[in-house]
Amino acid sequence: MGSPAVEIVLVRPSRPANVAAASRAMKNMGLERLWLVDPPPGLGDPEARALAYGAWDVLDRARVAPSLIEAVSGSTLVAGTTGRDVAGAWTPRRLASEAGGRAGEGTLSVVFGPEASGLTSRELALCHVHVHAPTHEGHASLNLAQAVLLVAYELRLAALGGKGAAPEEDRATAGALEQAVVELREALLDVGYLDPANPDHILAELRRLLARARPTPREVKLLRGVARQVAWAGRVARGRPAVP
Repeated sequence: MGSPAVEIVLVRPSRPANVAAASRAMKNMGLERLWLVDPPPGLGDPEARALAYGAWDVLDRARVAPSLIEAVSGSTLVAGTTGRDVAGAWTPRRLASEAGGRAGEGTLSVVFGPEASGLTSRELALCHVHVHAPTHEGHASLNLAQAVLLVAYELRLAALGGKGAAPEEDRATAGALEQAVVELREALLDVGYLDPANPDHILAELRRLLARARPTPREVKLLRGVARQVAWAGRVARGRPAVP
């Protein structure tokens, strides 16, 4: 039954105390795999570490990545949290219910952005699904540890209750999907499909399409082969060197 491995990813957290408190929230709900993208200095300060009481192992074993795509490259489902009620966003409960089916036998990464601003549009575009907690409009914002605890609680309830979709067949990782998108970008530029001045808008839609399709590693390999062949044909048609 679908209870994937879960990794929490904190992107540019503003304060070490927030990271420590989020670590404790994770361990409260049985989660121990933490990634930090561009973390703040001072994670070893005693004042900050006090907020990770009992979860120092989570904090100390956190892995650091220079970018979001590097932090989630090995995951098969990437869920980006947002404070904005964006169209199509899932609730934390829906994420807990469907994550097992979507992640297959792989890993679910749940991504949280900076406290003040949240994830950028580019970072949200890298996520396969968006997650929004329907908080009260009178005071909608959550601090980082609250947001982590809320999502982790729903994931734990689903795991304890044996709820969720059955795992699907092997799924391509986020890193493999992004490499396919990079190669599609080059191919579609070579054949004149994308506007060189603004290719990312269409690419974001293609990225979402691929995420919804949930391709296998074999299917992504086929897609990359198609992209390379299209790029070759585009260069030949334009009289440019046909790089093998």
